[in-house]
Amino acid sequence: MRSKRTYHYSPDDELKLKLLKWAQQFQEVCWLDSNSYEQNHSSFQAVLAVDAITGIKTDYHNAFETLEEYQKVTQDWLFGYLTYDLKNDIEELHSSNSDHLHFPDLYFFQPKKVLLFGENTVEFHYLNMVADEIDEDWHQIQELDISEEKKATHSDIKIKLRTSKDTYFQRLREILEHIEKGDIYEMNYCQEFYSEGAAIDPLKTFMHLNDISLPPFATFIKLDAHYALCASPERYVKRTGSEVISQPIKGTAKRLDDREEDAQMIERLRNDPKERSENIMITDLVRNDLSRVAKKGTVEVEELCAIYTFEQVHQMISTVRCTVEEDISPVSIIKNTFPMGSMTGAPKVSAMKIIEAKEDAKRGLYSGAVGYFRPNGDFDFNVVIRSILYNEMEEYVSYSVGGAITAKSIPEQEYEECLIKAKAMREALEK
Repeated sequence: MRSKRTYHYSPDDELKLKLLKWAQQFQEVCWLDSNSYEQNHSSFQAVLAVDAITGIKTDYHNAFETLEEYQKVTQDWLFGYLTYDLKNDIEELHSSNSDHLHFPDLYFFQPKKVLLFGENTVEFHYLNMVADEIDEDWHQIQELDISEEKKATHSDIKIKLRTSKDTYFQRLREILEHIEKGDIYEMNYCQEFYSEGAAIDPLKTFMHLNDISLPPFATFIKLDAHYALCASPERYVKRTGSEVISQPIKGTAKRLDDREEDAQMIERLRNDPKERSENIMITDLVRNDLSRVAKKGTVEVEELCAIYTFEQVHQMISTVRCTVEEDISPVSIIKNTFPMGSMTGAPKVSAMKIIEAKEDAKRGLYSGAVGYFRPNGDFDFNVVIRSILYNEMEEYVSYSVGGAITAKSIPEQEYEECLIKAKAMREALEK
């Protein structure tokens, strides 16, 4: 049983920093923050889960079966992540590219302490604890000194490219040949930026990344020595009762300082035939994925090629929804739609095979998902993009970026789009 206590609070950045500083005493931390971004289908302003009472971590072998059993046994709040390489548990695929981050393929934990934030209230849900302990924690959080956390830090981190620019262009030409031959008609091609011997302050780095991005699916996750500092604008999949939605992103344009020029950039993105084509192809793929679990005739596109504006970029986002039987298992919905179509391409399996052949690094958590299950089986997961991944023990930091390649792709423009997407992560690391 969980003890529950509700408090009123005034949302501000200081409280957010105090919460995250307080959370650092625990080995397991998951912070999910909407940054008050107004987007349909949101449940909470933010969620914080800390201090595992139970947990699972595994490689891809039978990973979804293991997760399903864990979720059914606990029937409680679970927080964690799914790496892209869980594709190998779903299809006859493999991941043999270099991996320097060494995150487990799947990691979930059942937290002792869950904090759910509304617009001006926070609910504490504590497992096997009395209300007095909740009062003590809330008081401790409010009294924390965060003066040191506010100070800027300067890093000597030097970012390297795993894939050279020349190699990037060569691989794009090869991918375009696959498209011309009909092997695929769209593929998400990614490249890694990294630094070795890197010692970063994960909390300060996350706060800086979040401040310059303010995305609706921000995540700070700490699991032992593994950190994900995520400024994602994209939802993978959410279930609320019998309703399931997915919100793929395809189509990107940079922000401009001049308001009139920025508005014109939105219109160019909205009417760009290549960007719309990318989005519609992936929306169709997501519709197909959801049809595997949906009640017949319930899959529909709620929003097609809508433009959403963020601090760094404009994005084209579609929303696909369906109705499922109430007794369908949460994990089976995820397994039938994973990985997110926007991060693979179409046809999905063919695209993933070519991704493995053309990319130079194992994706790991990048293009996977972070999120939670509720005790009733509802869930919500983001797509891990615009994210810094860090292995503290091995002093290795990494971020990856990519884009959709279609027959209409111009390599120079695709490379420029990657640099636009990488801007926030580079700034957060080289401050």
